[in-house]
Amino acid sequence: MDSSSETLRHVYWIGGGSGSGKSTVARRLAAHYGLHLYASDETMRDHAHRTPSADRPFSCAFEAMSMDERWLNRSPNVMLETFHFFRGECFGRIVEDLMALPPDRRVVVEGFRLLPALVKPLLYSSNQSVWLLPTPEFRHAAFKSRGTLWHIAGKTSNPERALQNLLLRDALFTDHLRQQTQTASLPTIEVDRSTTEDTLVHQIATQFGL
Repeated sequence: MDSSSETLRHVYWIGGGSGSGKSTVARRLAAHYGLHLYASDETMRDHAHRTPSADRPFSCAFEAMSMDERWLNRSPNVMLETFHFFRGECFGRIVEDLMALPPDRRVVVEGFRLLPALVKPLLYSSNQSVWLLPTPEFRHAAFKSRGTLWHIAGKTSNPERALQNLLLRDALFTDHLRQQTQTASLPTIEVDRSTTEDTLVHQIATQFGL
């Protein structure tokens, strides 16, 4: 066991595909069990500013693109392969932030940036991690219920096609997570339309031993 996993033994990790319920579950766990909530999505801009351009080439290329270049002029496979956070750029900033938190309070960290291959070396126990893998139907319904279904696609010249590209890219990413977690022997939960929020919270709390 390396020093990082020992230092972060009080941290619980919830990763997964977009629209899988990570944020909702983490908020409820934090509120019920008195955990510190670290929402990694909220730190993306700060982490980009803290990371030299040379260390985030895919991020810099993405920032230079127009909305059509990002979501219309490339295939979903290329979007997946080149999206900076899916490649682990700036992940080290998450670790820095967690290391800086007081070690006497348990932390739940959530976000799609928690790639299995990057998180595994930091785990004190694999049971302190889980990846939520949503079906395409669950993801679509989640985005629609939040009112964010067209948030990105609506800024392009062809919102319908951009939305299709985005949803397919996210589905491919979920498949990628499924493969990574299987390879690393890390826990997952398949999330579909029959999955209730209460069931998901209870299942993860039990796994974490909260």
